[in-house]
Amino acid sequence: MTKHRVAKPLITGALGLLASLVLALPAVAADAPVSGFRAEVLRNVDDAAGKLTELAGAVPADKYGWRPAAGVRSVSEVYAHVAGGNYYLATFVGTPWPTGVPQDLEKITDKAKVVEALKASIDFLRGVITKTPDADLDRKIKLFGQDATVRAAMLAMVSHLHEHLGQSIAYARMNGVVPPWTAREQEQPKKKT
Repeated sequence: MTKHRVAKPLITGALGLLASLVLALPAVAADAPVSGFRAEVLRNVDDAAGKLTELAGAVPADKYGWRPAAGVRSVSEVYAHVAGGNYYLATFVGTPWPTGVPQDLEKITDKAKVVEALKASIDFLRGVITKTPDADLDRKIKLFGQDATVRAAMLAMVSHLHEHLGQSIAYARMNGVVPPWTAREQEQPKKKT
């Protein structure tokens, strides 16, 4: 068999795989800004939210009821609180809480349902940021009773995710779970300098 006969099926297969991967990208990504403030917010949301959902998946289901002390949120309550916070913070920019999403998400304790709620809330939050026009960023709003702007609400969205990412990392480590991104880094061979 010649090189050309082998190469053509490989190239055709690779192009088909590439096309299917491009078509599988989320629809919201096509509308997402690529530069400017909202793009920077989305990059921060994606970083924190990606780590939160990855960590939520890595924590064993039997640890979802764990809490560091009485009266403090459990693992499941933290992730569900983040989900609820994503919906709640979107209301400050004028997006109503979605119909059919319960407002008492912290009552969900089943790992699969908590992770599902977290992911859905992140998709919702990304959609709100993506669909908010740049012209609205300086629109005046009330944020927790204070004069603010839509821009400030988006910063609060990012801050909230990062705040609870840090809390979740501490919870995971207290339960013997190494964050997956740290575990991957530790598995990489050390470069010699």
